[in-house]
Amino acid sequence: MDCIHVTGIRAYGYTGFLPEEQVLGQWFEVDVKLWLDLSVAGNSDAIADTLDYRSIITMVQHLIKTCKFSLVERLAATIADSILQKSDRLTQVQVILSKPAAPIPDFGGKISIELTRTKSQIE
Repeated sequence: MDCIHVTGIRAYGYTGFLPEEQVLGQWFEVDVKLWLDLSVAGNSDAIADTLDYRSIITMVQHLIKTCKFSLVERLAATIADSILQKSDRLTQVQVILSKPAAPIPDFGGKISIELTRTKSQIE
């Protein structure tokens, strides 16, 4: 199956377990993989035969900015389900949601949640 990778989607949001995360917010980064058949688009050169990933970027940014959950797992699942519902062409999506500056003392790394969903899991 063919796959479109969209990496480095960034937005400022208010998801987090700590109360200050939901008030002050933080940056999130998202990478997505979108599985679909690209054979028709590969021959036609028409955007109507593929998935316009600009709409995926806008939707992911909107969800990060407007959703307010305690867990990043919930935000990642919401993003994955929303993407799958957006297009009948998609068969599977992978979402990697990262908090590049998690508020954990003496920790300079990032926290990432990776999940994969198929169309059959949301129907």
